[in-house]
Amino acid sequence: MKKITGYFIQGLLFLAPVTITLYVFYFFFNKIESVAKFKVPGLGLLVALVGITFIGFIASNFITYRLANFIDGIFIRLPVVKMVYSSIKDLVNAFVGDKKSFNRPVLVTISGQENVRVIGFMTSENLESMAIADSVAVYLPQSFNFAGNLLIVSASQVTPLAADPGQVMKFVVSGGVSPIGKKTRK
Repeated sequence: MKKITGYFIQGLLFLAPVTITLYVFYFFFNKIESVAKFKVPGLGLLVALVGITFIGFIASNFITYRLANFIDGIFIRLPVVKMVYSSIKDLVNAFVGDKKSFNRPVLVTISGQENVRVIGFMTSENLESMAIADSVAVYLPQSFNFAGNLLIVSASQVTPLAADPGQVMKFVVSGGVSPIGKKTRK
């Protein structure tokens, strides 16, 4: 009976992440297909991928680049829209844009105690514009959640980590369960 229970647990450990990931993608693309009312299953996924790629191609074109900047300028000037739009734009750019912000993993000592530390990502080294000298901004993503906290700490409390930022993010978001390897220097 112990062997059967062990196999059952191993099956859950394998299937849970796969099933949850597939379900999230299924739910997302099923919504796209139900809104667009496609008759062929999977066509919504294809249309979404082609559409996003096409918009990226158009936005990077010199002529339409000006139009994209014009639209961007309008959204940035609208009072309430500016806050939401710029926050989302900065967050997306932090992960996939040219201004990747989560590329400097650090270890932060909390309250001067060497035995209490957290892993985060340094997002700003200069806070003088807010009259905060000798401090840095560190973003702490939360485990099993799409949220986090921003800490302002003394620069002396921050130790850079020699690890791949993607692996560090996976390590933090998984609650420390996913293994982390050393960053390979080129």
